[in-house]
Amino acid sequence: MVIGQNSRPDDIDVNPTREKQRTNIRTHAADEAVRLVPPRQLSLEQAIERAGMDELVEVTPRSIRLRKQVLDAAARGRAAKRASKARLAQQRR
Repeated sequence: MVIGQNSRPDDIDVNPTREKQRTNIRTHAADEAVRLVPPRQLSLEQAIERAGMDELVEVTPRSIRLRKQVLDAAARGRAAKRASKARLAQQRR
């Protein structure tokens, strides 16, 4: 599922269920200061507008969600490489 926005054009793979690692560099107080922004409720039109080329809009009776077309991160990377190779081959013709 798409869980956030990124200012860069590429995607960042994250696991929202894993706890952040605590190291010597971070202080306990700084970790407690992290505030999560509540999820933005999108209308169907907004979701369709935001969906990228590799994303789908999933509509259920209770919610409207954005999700990746290929869920596995490794498979998504392989698919992106195949698509870029196909684009290059097509441009050469």
